[in-house]
Amino acid sequence: MLDRGDIRIFGNVDYGRDITLEDLQRHYNAVIFSTGAIRDAELDIPGIDLPGSYGAADFVNWFDGHPDFPRDWPLDAREVAVIGNGNVALDVARMLAKHADDLLPTEIPDNVYTGLKHSPVTDVHVFGRRGPAQVKFTPLELRELGEVPDVDVIVYDEDFGVDPAAEEAAKTNKQVMVISRVLEKWRTRETGSASRRLHLHFYSRPAEVLASDDAEPRVAALRIERTRPDGLGGVEGTGEFRDVPVQAIYRAVGYFGSPVDGIPFDERRGVIPNHEGQVLDEDNNRIPGVYATGWIKRGPIGLIGHTKSDAMETISHVLNDQGDWWTPEAPEEQAIVDLLTERGIEHTDLAGWHALDEHEIALGQPHGRARIKVVERDEMLEASRPRQSV
Repeated sequence: MLDRGDIRIFGNVDYGRDITLEDLQRHYNAVIFSTGAIRDAELDIPGIDLPGSYGAADFVNWFDGHPDFPRDWPLDAREVAVIGNGNVALDVARMLAKHADDLLPTEIPDNVYTGLKHSPVTDVHVFGRRGPAQVKFTPLELRELGEVPDVDVIVYDEDFGVDPAAEEAAKTNKQVMVISRVLEKWRTRETGSASRRLHLHFYSRPAEVLASDDAEPRVAALRIERTRPDGLGGVEGTGEFRDVPVQAIYRAVGYFGSPVDGIPFDERRGVIPNHEGQVLDEDNNRIPGVYATGWIKRGPIGLIGHTKSDAMETISHVLNDQGDWWTPEAPEEQAIVDLLTERGIEHTDLAGWHALDEHEIALGQPHGRARIKVVERDEMLEASRPRQSV
C-alpha cells in the first residue's frame, strides 16, 4: 500500500512538539488522529507501585526496541507474575519464559537478547480472575505457548468444571472451543522435564502485592483471592487467599489512551471524544476537519478486523464532510517539507524507511538472522538518509 505513490510518510516528527494542529490546518484539508493506546491501564491494589512491579506496555516497548525507551530492563527475578488473561499477558509471559537463543531467528534487538540471555527466571505465573471459558486471548497465542522449547505449560485441575453453564455456552463459540481443547490437552500432558515453567491460573484475582523486609522494600509475593462464578456472567471473591512468591509483577490488564495536544480528551475513558470518528468539543459539537480512528477513538478493544471496520466508519464521514474541510493556505506538497526544514526537523520518508529496512536485513546476514532491529534513533536516522553517489 505504501508503495502506491499517493501516500507520504513523515517519520521522526513529534506532533505537539515539532508540529501543531494550526500547522496542519495551514497545509491540509483534514487530520485523522490514530495514536492508539500506549499507556498501561491502572490496577488499584495495595503495593502495586513497589519496585519490581511493571506495566506490560513498557516491557513490550522495551523488547520491541522502541527508540524512546531505556535499553536495559531489570530481569533479575526467578519467579514472575503476569496479571491478565488477554493476548498481551500471554505475549509477556512467553517472552519472559522463552530462552533467548530461541529468539535469534526473530528480529529481536541485540540489547534485548543480551538481557534475556542472563535472565534467571524459572517460573512465570499468569493470573486471570475469570475461568477458562471467559479468557480473552486467541487460539494462536495460546498454541504458541505450548510450542516454546524447554518450557512446561502447567494448568490446574481445580480451575476446570467450576462453571458448567459457561462451559456449555462456550460450545457455541468456535474460538472458545479451540481454546478449551488446548487447555484440556495440557491438563493430561506430562510435565517436569523442562528447566522453565509457565503456570496458567484461572479464578485468581490479585488482592495485594506484598513487600520484602529489605531496607528498600520491593516485590516479594502476590496475594491472590480465589473467585467463583456469580451467576450473572461475572465472578465474585470467595474470601480464600493465598500468597504466591514472586520477585517481579507485570500488569497486563489493558491499555489506556494519552491526550493529544490541542484536542479534547476524555480522561475517564482514555479516548478522544467523538461520534463515529468525528471529534467533538466540550459541548458535544463536531469539530470540522478533525477525526479519530482506532483505539484512541473507541478504547483498547478488538484486533485488526475491528480496526478496519472502525477506520471505514471514520473515512465515510471524512468523505461526506468535504464541505466542512479546512481551506489550507499552503496546500502544495513541498510546503510541509519546507516547514520542517525551516524548523530544523530531520524527517524520514518512505525511501528512508526502505533504506532502514535494508540496513537491518544486512546487519542480520553475517549472523544467519533475518534481521537485527536498530533501536537507537540516531542510527535509524543515519541509515534512513539518502546515500551520496560517488
